[in-house]
Amino acid sequence: MAELNNKQAKTHAEIRLSYPRELFQFIASHTPSHLFAWDVGTDSAKIYKNIVAIDTSTKPLEFAPYLPNVQYKHTSPTMSISEVEQKIAPKASLDLVTAAQALHWLDLPSFYQQVNWVLKNPHGVIATWCYTEPKVNSAIDAVFQPFYAIDSWPFWDLKVLEFVYEKVMDLDQFFAYIRSWSVYQMAKDKGFELLRKNAIERFECAWSEDGNDQKVVKFPVHMKIGRVGNI
Repeated sequence: MAELNNKQAKTHAEIRLSYPRELFQFIASHTPSHLFAWDVGTDSAKIYKNIVAIDTSTKPLEFAPYLPNVQYKHTSPTMSISEVEQKIAPKASLDLVTAAQALHWLDLPSFYQQVNWVLKNPHGVIATWCYTEPKVNSAIDAVFQPFYAIDSWPFWDLKVLEFVYEKVMDLDQFFAYIRSWSVYQMAKDKGFELLRKNAIERFECAWSEDGNDQKVVKFPVHMKIGRVGNI
């Protein structure tokens, strides 16, 4: 997984998606203190006073945005508790742990053990979320849905609260979003080009239907949130 992230890090940075403000306000409302947070995967918003953001891949860290309250750190894919204490924080010291799109790549039993160890007890919170299929309009959605569900689905390793993030995109940016998928790189490594000529032509036809080059793309965001002892 680290190698896949290194290959697509620049594309991911160029088309970087964010998350709705309401999502972060909701998270913040569940922690009495907003001093110290751990962001897994360098993908989450920087809403606390001090943030440690980690990634097991080096390239995403190189392209991460500079923020004065964030420390970026490279870690091993499977951290021991001693490495968590050395690189992240002491025991029972964090207000919040977040993991967005990176969650499905983690060894969850080990990750939850680390989370239980590092979060404050009883007020520490873990919040995880992801965005799903984007929505543009009926014509483009009709092209994207089978592309996502049939062409790309075999490469996804997937097998609650909802928010919506909106981003204005042109077609080139929408293609860049698709190319930022880890499964796009995975398929490419196996000799399969997801954005083949016929797929591009279908998207171009649907995108031009309303005559507007720029479109509002809506990304549904699904979240789970819990406290120490409930993980």
